[in-house]
Amino acid sequence: MEKLAVIYWSQTGNTQAMAEAVLEGARAGGADAQIFAVSEITADQAAEYPRLALGCPAMGAEVLEEAEFEPFFTELEPKLSGKKVALFGSYGWGDGQWMRDWQDRVTGAGAQLFNGEGLMINETPDDSGLADCRALGSGLAGF
Repeated sequence: MEKLAVIYWSQTGNTQAMAEAVLEGARAGGADAQIFAVSEITADQAAEYPRLALGCPAMGAEVLEEAEFEPFFTELEPKLSGKKVALFGSYGWGDGQWMRDWQDRVTGAGAQLFNGEGLMINETPDDSGLADCRALGSGLAGF
């Protein structure tokens, strides 16, 4: 069973709800999956997982959260080569530039990006959005 880590940052609970659904899907897909708030894991610990589902909402001017998640991801970025990565996050405004920039960073680091793009959900995930999150987790488990 492949090890998979779901690592997220959430302020309002929207991205946390997404992360929990991704975890559920990953386990249903056969992965040995664990979930961590970004404050609970180091980049070195995250790099031990062959599959990573990373979740962060759009913040400010469509950027990753700057106090915890961005420093974590900056440290993780050079360790992503060869890893299988899925991205997800919620947003309240904008057109997804934060996700496009994040996707470019992941692929630029040599990781394989699941679905070729991240999963974005506007505000609070509804039942359909949570189903998309579960599908993301299950898909990453078999990717």
